[in-house]
Amino acid sequence: MQKLLLPFFSFLLIALLNLSGISKNNHSDFKAENMVYVCKSEGAYAYHLTKKCRGLGNCKHDIIQVSIAEAYKLGKKKLCGWED
Repeated sequence: MQKLLLPFFSFLLIALLNLSGISKNNHSDFKAENMVYVCKSEGAYAYHLTKKCRGLGNCKHDIIQVSIAEAYKLGKKKLCGWED
């Protein structure tokens, strides 16, 4: 029984830390009014912290600066993988 409890509680602890924003790559202090960059393409799915981000290199459309709240409204709901 003890052998089963340790992995369960380890998983629970990791899940709680991720939900609370405590992780290796902590972006929890990134407020909604902070500005990010997005590619105006319908196929683009991420927001970027800098205009020179490697992830924006293939963007053939306009790159615009918006608040993170506006990026979410545009469908850009995750941080670019190059900046993670």
